[in-house]
Amino acid sequence: MKFLYDFFPILLFFVAYKTYDIYVATAVAIAAAAVQTLAFWIKHRRFEKMHLVTFFLLLVFGGLTIFLHDPTFIKWKPTVINWLFATVFFGSHWIGDRPLVERMMSHAIKAERPVWLRLSWMWIVFFSGIGLLNLYVAYNYSEATWVNFKLFGMLGITFAFVVGQAFYLSRYVEDHKAPEEES
Repeated sequence: MKFLYDFFPILLFFVAYKTYDIYVATAVAIAAAAVQTLAFWIKHRRFEKMHLVTFFLLLVFGGLTIFLHDPTFIKWKPTVINWLFATVFFGSHWIGDRPLVERMMSHAIKAERPVWLRLSWMWIVFFSGIGLLNLYVAYNYSEATWVNFKLFGMLGITFAFVVGQAFYLSRYVEDHKAPEEES
């Protein structure tokens, strides 16, 4: 359910684009991100950083798209978000004592430092690469193809990457089951 909630603005952007055009879709995405951020605050009395970042970038890039009537800006938003993630993961190697991925997952996975560093570099390369791929599609294919890629392509690539990470990390997951009694 959280997955659908987090992708709410993207899904509405896609539906509005298929129904109207990129400018209406952009306005719908901005409104959806505002509702998403506000609803999360009402329910939890706190903001989720990802919602705030997405809303801010949608407001800036989407606002420029609508105001200047130029879809280039909204096409850049996924790249900016992914490159921002890559930068944060990269910076975490020097800020604090552990890479960000280790801070996020060490409660469930016990691994040595080289494993965490390798995993962090995989995420850095992934975010950098998917940002470049977004620009490639945005500048070399039609707007409709880019919209489909934004929803299905990027989502599919991200899902495949996460599944690959799960296989990579599966040997480090600790089993918390109680030992079975002998009969």
